[in-house]
Amino acid sequence: VVITSDRGLAGGFNANLLRFARNEARRLIGEGKDVKIVTVGRKARDLLKRDFSQNIIENFVGLGGKKRLNFADARQVSDIVMREFNAEQFDVCTLIYNQFVSVMVQKPSAQQLIPFKIPAPAVANENAKEKTDPKTLTSPYSFEPSEEEILEKLLPKNLSIQIFRALLDSSAGEHAARMTAMDAATRNAGDMIKRLSLEYNRARQAHITKELIEIISGAEAV
Repeated sequence: VVITSDRGLAGGFNANLLRFARNEARRLIGEGKDVKIVTVGRKARDLLKRDFSQNIIENFVGLGGKKRLNFADARQVSDIVMREFNAEQFDVCTLIYNQFVSVMVQKPSAQQLIPFKIPAPAVANENAKEKTDPKTLTSPYSFEPSEEEILEKLLPKNLSIQIFRALLDSSAGEHAARMTAMDAATRNAGDMIKRLSLEYNRARQAHITKELIEIISGAEAV
């Protein structure tokens, strides 16, 4: 699932992410795996279509262009993912998006959504080498109804929440990147106006000086 913006004029916001996505797709294809792509954003759809037109199974346009993102937008994407997963069309789902780090930095990131990765437990002793086996972990809680029923409801919602968070990160990064790009463009335009004004004034003064010289030379010749 690749998330970009619908519009350009945002510096390297989309280009960097799409380069990252292409490299990831080519790596998987090189390993002999089948790659299916769901694009979110006009830029992802248009630019990935050039190299991976046969791999794109669904695209969404207009989600990032709204004044305010809604959770229902993320549900549209997660429903496609769950539909394909339930049909056993893939075994690993990775979300590729721009992580918002700061106004100046948006980092292309890949997050595995399916299967869910259990984060490594923090250890108090840095020198400890023992690793906890996820299969041996036990929950200190009891569940009602059963754990399976709860997970059946929660996991699709968690998937939608992860996609919604990525959409929000991407939207914030897009606005920050566009603001930075437009600020740089405004400064560059101002510098160019100053430079062209200086060249124009120099050319005008040279032309006036040339005319004065011609008038004076003509008067002396008479």
